[in-house]
Amino acid sequence: MNQEQKPVVLVTGSSGYLGAAVTGRLSENYLVVGLDRYTPPHPPHMAECVCFDITDQSSVDQALKRIRHAYGNRIASCIHLAAYFDLTGEERPAYEAVTVEGSKRLLRGLQKFDLEQFVFASTMLAHAPTEPGKPISEDDPLDPKLPYRASKVRTEAMLRDERGGEKHVLLRPAGIYDDNGHSTFLAHQIARIYERRFSGKVYPGDLQRGQAFLHLEDLLDAVERVIDRRADLPDTFPVLLGEAQPIPFGELQRLIGRELHGEDWITWNVPPKLAKLGAWTENKVLGEDAFI
Repeated sequence: MNQEQKPVVLVTGSSGYLGAAVTGRLSENYLVVGLDRYTPPHPPHMAECVCFDITDQSSVDQALKRIRHAYGNRIASCIHLAAYFDLTGEERPAYEAVTVEGSKRLLRGLQKFDLEQFVFASTMLAHAPTEPGKPISEDDPLDPKLPYRASKVRTEAMLRDERGGEKHVLLRPAGIYDDNGHSTFLAHQIARIYERRFSGKVYPGDLQRGQAFLHLEDLLDAVERVIDRRADLPDTFPVLLGEAQPIPFGELQRLIGRELHGEDWITWNVPPKLAKLGAWTENKVLGEDAFI
């Protein structure tokens, strides 16, 4: 298939870790155009990376004008990965400005095209936890308690209100990892055990609970499939992406310890207040980054 015959796919956040992987996977069968705030030299598999600021209406208008001029009016899919995330867990104005209002601004602009599909990267964390052993389903209640997940829940609600003739896919992936350790939370968990830190010995939650993970290649398979099947999917299609049987946290601790030190790693359950005090002590007194 030559470049002119390939359906056009837009990928926001295209220069990021996930964006670069998604554009690489899609390039064989689609004409991939990136949208990002920064535009380093785009890789050869991408047609172009268009610079824009999703919080600025004129910037979005100019970016979409460029796309229409260069690639026409028909867009097979927009994979919307761009969003705001803050490790502090504090509420920030950028959650509303970037994730919610920015997504609305982008969608409204794309609705002036012949847009077939809009794919929003949400999160499995948008759901309330279930009882140990009970998998989460797409119909389970959402839980917007923390700022990051709340911004995703609000954006999903906005997309339902704003949907036009295009179809929507609400991807809710679990924590993404790959073979090279690109998972911040897993990497810190492994580091705590490798360095035999005390903070790696305690956990302020139920050790029988597990959080699902998702390999990067499985995410890429899912993205490619929802685009390939865009004509057959429902108007709004929420889909959870993750392992069917998550490993409980206590068991994962044991497995990591066995691999690193040749013995099971024992983890103790502690009250949340005590865990917070320990993290504060590591950060402020011992000068270590507890990453809790």
